[in-house]
Amino acid sequence: MGDRHGLPIPADIEALRTAGLPFLNEAFRVFGALAADNRVTRITEFRECPGGSTGRKLLLAVDYAQPAAGLRRELFVKFSRDFDDPIRDRARTQMEREIAFAQLASAPGFPIAVPVCLYADYHRESGTGILITERIAFGRERIEPHYDKCLDDALPDPLAHYEALLTSVARLAGAQRAGRLGADVAERFAYDPALVTVGQRAPYTVQQLQNRVARYADFAERHPGLLPANIRAPAFIAQLRDEVARFPAQEAAIRRQLEDDAESSALCHWNANIDNAWFWRHADGHLECGLLDWGCVSLMNVAMAIWGALSGARTQLWDDHLDALLALFVSEFRAAGGPALDVARLRQQLLRYVAIMGLAWLLDAPPYIRAQVPELDEVRDRFDPRLRGNEVARVQLQMLTNFLNLWQTRDFGSLLDDLPVVPNTAHLP
Repeated sequence: MGDRHGLPIPADIEALRTAGLPFLNEAFRVFGALAADNRVTRITEFRECPGGSTGRKLLLAVDYAQPAAGLRRELFVKFSRDFDDPIRDRARTQMEREIAFAQLASAPGFPIAVPVCLYADYHRESGTGILITERIAFGRERIEPHYDKCLDDALPDPLAHYEALLTSVARLAGAQRAGRLGADVAERFAYDPALVTVGQRAPYTVQQLQNRVARYADFAERHPGLLPANIRAPAFIAQLRDEVARFPAQEAAIRRQLEDDAESSALCHWNANIDNAWFWRHADGHLECGLLDWGCVSLMNVAMAIWGALSGARTQLWDDHLDALLALFVSEFRAAGGPALDVARLRQQLLRYVAIMGLAWLLDAPPYIRAQVPELDEVRDRFDPRLRGNEVARVQLQMLTNFLNLWQTRDFGSLLDDLPVVPNTAHLP
């Protein structure tokens, strides 16, 4: 039984098929998405949608007795459970906050565009949940096609799209800080480092980090066409090897600074990358953005959310527009009701977060890429279909490139100068 609405939750695709129209009608009415004198009369599409790292998914379409403007026919169903895959099923608790956010976003006057929700509920004890939203009409009705992550060479006007992304992130964050989303949001979506991360990992030792730099050096030598010249230069790799040695003693201080900065903390989408968004243009050409997939929604330092939005962007965007994008975020955050943030301080926090995330995860990218593309020795550049068509390898390579390019161009060695040394006590073998 759902914790909020008290209805039995169809836990998988077959359970929803069995529950059928009676469940949909009761669920949509109790959620407020369907008037009491209206009803779902027919299911016209019922098709599993593969993909994603958690739960099963379904494309659903329905007819109504009384069609009306704003009443969505084409729907998307997400289950927290995958009973056929124990590894995916273990991630079922990630949906709890996604369900809570869908309920929050259904209130009138929500500050940004998110998929219209027709029903959402969750049973905490079992981790069983269901989310039914509108299906975004990518490529139709003024909505642009869906854009894949780390393929920005196919993205028209990348700067405008990332400006729209950061504007949406900032407006939500500012509205929450202004109290416009309710007094209990900070409690319901309290920061939890176990959620706002790609996984738990004990810190690497100095030797382990330097071993990974050596492994990266071998990768750069064997695959020079995959990397820009500045991050495969021997002088940079030697600098990187020396500078990573400082971070294990100060990683805890960086995390503490990010987590304790109340002024920069707000409700954010943690992974508002290009593939978790949809875009449309108004008649005057102005581009707007809605955001999808709220599984890790949480209060967090906004620098974390900015990395999530930009981590897969082209490296040139970071080089040419980072400061302007940060200034845009600060302006939109303030206009939505948030406190006035300092751009320089925000940039410093962003780069510190990139440093610890990159050292924890992205220096491990070379073996992942090789495992995904066994014929990598034959790949001459990142546009090779064998690399370009493999999402895991492509994303790992682009994010690794962005991380190391920032290290080379933004003087990561100076990021630790005013931080205390707080040694980590737990390390990986």
